[in-house]
Amino acid sequence: MNAPEAAAVLLVDDSAPKRYLIKNWLTRAGFTVTEAESGHDALDQIERQHFDMIVLDVKLPDMSGLDVCRRIKSDPHTAGIPVIHVSAHAVDAPDRTLGLVGGADGYLVEPIDPQELVATVHAVLRYYRARRAAEQLADGLAQLADTTLAVTMARDFAELLGHAATGAARLFGGVAAVAVSTPDAGWTCALAAGVGHVTLTEWEQPGEEVPIGTRLVTGDAARWQLPFGWPAGTATVATARPRADRPPLYVFTTASDDEHHVQLLTQLTSALAAAAEAQRAQYQDHQIAITLQRSLLPRRLPAVDGVQFAVRYEPASQEAEIGGDFYELAALGDLLLIAIGDVVGHSLHAATVMAEIRHALRAYAVEGHAPGEIVRRIDDLMVRLLPGEMATLCLMLFDPRTGRARLANAGHLPPLLIEDGQVSEVWQRAPLLGIGHPRPADLEFTVAEGGTLLLYTDGLVERRDITIRDGIADLTEIAGAVDADLDLYCDRLLTRLTSPPNADDVAVVAVRRL
Repeated sequence: MNAPEAAAVLLVDDSAPKRYLIKNWLTRAGFTVTEAESGHDALDQIERQHFDMIVLDVKLPDMSGLDVCRRIKSDPHTAGIPVIHVSAHAVDAPDRTLGLVGGADGYLVEPIDPQELVATVHAVLRYYRARRAAEQLADGLAQLADTTLAVTMARDFAELLGHAATGAARLFGGVAAVAVSTPDAGWTCALAAGVGHVTLTEWEQPGEEVPIGTRLVTGDAARWQLPFGWPAGTATVATARPRADRPPLYVFTTASDDEHHVQLLTQLTSALAAAAEAQRAQYQDHQIAITLQRSLLPRRLPAVDGVQFAVRYEPASQEAEIGGDFYELAALGDLLLIAIGDVVGHSLHAATVMAEIRHALRAYAVEGHAPGEIVRRIDDLMVRLLPGEMATLCLMLFDPRTGRARLANAGHLPPLLIEDGQVSEVWQRAPLLGIGHPRPADLEFTVAEGGTLLLYTDGLVERRDITIRDGIADLTEIAGAVDADLDLYCDRLLTRLTSPPNADDVAVVAVRRL
């Protein structure tokens, strides 16, 4: 009978002849045996060296073997080492019971049969190693679940790769790397040398064909041209490819190829591939939605004498749903139509409602209606044809020659009028579109030469940590200094007031009377 993996045994006994016999029996059975003559000697050696098993005499010259066992079992670092008591004096049932209750895993009385001793050591080691393997597997599965949750909740590919590489390094120890093809940046590899230390680099995919499904390969790390920081030597790589028309995902580890590591690595790779596929689908859907929404906005700005204008539209971040923000600038004879609005809700449906409102706005404006009448007609259209939908809208007709502006607002944030560095809010309180309530008369005002009108949606001023009034106050403070170039002006407002990735769409329209 061979000892599993040449287990290291510490034999503690003050009798040299007995130590000689027991060591001889265990050595012939394949164990590596170290001797200790006293309890303190044993505890010192346990602190300096790892042992798989301790054979411990109950009666020692300096302290009881029972006390030595209790100290071993009470220390979290050594509690997992099995202990077998041997004794020629404490041989009665109460003595054996006391030893087992004190933490011992076995109790043998002298005279000891050599075969019984070896068999007992084997049995206890099998139990402990099976328990240790189960604990390690359970711990690995818990870490696997944490990593899977983190990559599933990732907002983009960079965050997904970071969580994936860190999770693999924590799960298997040492260095780990994860490589995936991202829609916008090509092949990217994340290397983690420890928790919280992740490096993202470009990576060149090997030319070999990767089969559909999950596969494990072990070979020289240089074969995969891993980023700087990967140790020389052997690497184990797991690949997962969901479909033939999808790129594979790679997970690199320095872990051994034992059964538990293979099982965990396979499950981790499959989970990461599923998360990457979901991230890729989300990215593609978001790009489609953005393309659709941009196609519904004005394709070009009109040429109108006497005014300069600039517009900005920034979509929400990839993980946020598409919104219903929109703007309109159109020349109607000598007048300029300026509008900005926001459909309530965030979804592709909101973007389609936005398109219907914008088309209706343009049609009613071309018919020559005043702003208030246009708003009333859109409101009536929504009540009749789009029940349950709501939107905000700020609409004005502006005459660049005289500076006269006529405004109708439907629940939208107030435009800002900037003249000689002074900022004023152009307020008109009126209900949202889609609820059919009476509306006030149009608001008329004049924009002086050199004055600037600024219209915006709530994505510019709304943040979680402040009220919307505070956000408008922040905008007012910044908006007073109007750049000579309105494009730079809009860029500065977005830079100062938003922090990508944006949680909401942002639309801005700036119009200056020359």
